[in-house]
Amino acid sequence: MNQIRTSNKDAYTLILEAIDTGVYRPGDRLVESELAERFGVSRTPIREALQRLETQSLLTRDGRSLIVASLDHNQMAELYVVRTELEGLAARLAARHASEEEITVLREMVSEDRALLNDPSALSRANRRFHKMIHLASHNRFLVQQLDLVHRSMALMATTSLAAQGRGEIALAEHKAIVDAIARRDEDAAYKALRDHISVAFVTRLKLDSRKVD
Repeated sequence: MNQIRTSNKDAYTLILEAIDTGVYRPGDRLVESELAERFGVSRTPIREALQRLETQSLLTRDGRSLIVASLDHNQMAELYVVRTELEGLAARLAARHASEEEITVLREMVSEDRALLNDPSALSRANRRFHKMIHLASHNRFLVQQLDLVHRSMALMATTSLAAQGRGEIALAEHKAIVDAIARRDEDAAYKALRDHISVAFVTRLKLDSRKVD
């Protein structure tokens, strides 16, 4: 296995990013020696990182092996309830506190992301960046921390709702509505627009998952 240059990132961050970007998917087995070789670090920090990820329920036991966890229907529903409320609060606070520069960046994201409509994976990464910018624009460090935890768990979903036919176009229109409300400093509208956006994404994901059932 080819060694990956790791810069200054620790083993925990490297494994977490690999899960988040789909290098490792729900059900994949993680082996200390393979991870150490991939990331070019010793097995001790890898072992410590795996223990930490297991404690956070991002990894689970399958016999003696650790595998990337997956979310069942109820866990996914519970996660979306929390995400909807926290994301809505972030949009409300962004409408109150975002700088003009942050709003400019959000507008540019919506415009530039249209070029990614035919690439669900790239659009999904761009979507995460967009939401992260709203989190930061809330200017509430504790809210950002909680949303980071929620988005880590979102990585346990094997597919992105943006892969659904037509969802990318709709999502970008929803993003524009969110940014417009933030720019108007309309806290209620920003809160509702982002909540509605997450709700539609959840419905889309439920439909995608229902098609996997035999």
